[in-house]
Amino acid sequence: MAGDLRIGNDLTRGPRIRFRFDGRDLDGHAGESLAVALLAAGILAIRSGVAGDPRGAFCAMGICQDCLVRIDGVPVEACRTVLRDGLVVERVS
Repeated sequence: MAGDLRIGNDLTRGPRIRFRFDGRDLDGHAGESLAVALLAAGILAIRSGVAGDPRGAFCAMGICQDCLVRIDGVPVEACRTVLRDGLVVERVS
C-alpha cells in the first residue's frame, strides 16, 4: 500500500526528517543510522581513501571506518551515528 511505512512483520520506520550532507539537503527516518540514510539517498561513496578511491559503508558496525564523516568538526562513523533532524554532516577526505 502506498505510503505504508511498515517493514517486514510489525516493524515501522521513524518519522521522516531532514539532514544535510556536504551542503545537500536529504531526507531520512528518525532512529536509523546515518549510513543507512545516506545509502537510501543514493550516496554510496561517503568519503575518499588515501589514494582517492571511493569509500562507503562496508562493515556497517564500526570496525572498518570506511564510513567516516565529520559532524560538528568531530570525525564519527556514519554506521554508528543515529540520524536526527537537522544533522549537518561533511565528508572526510
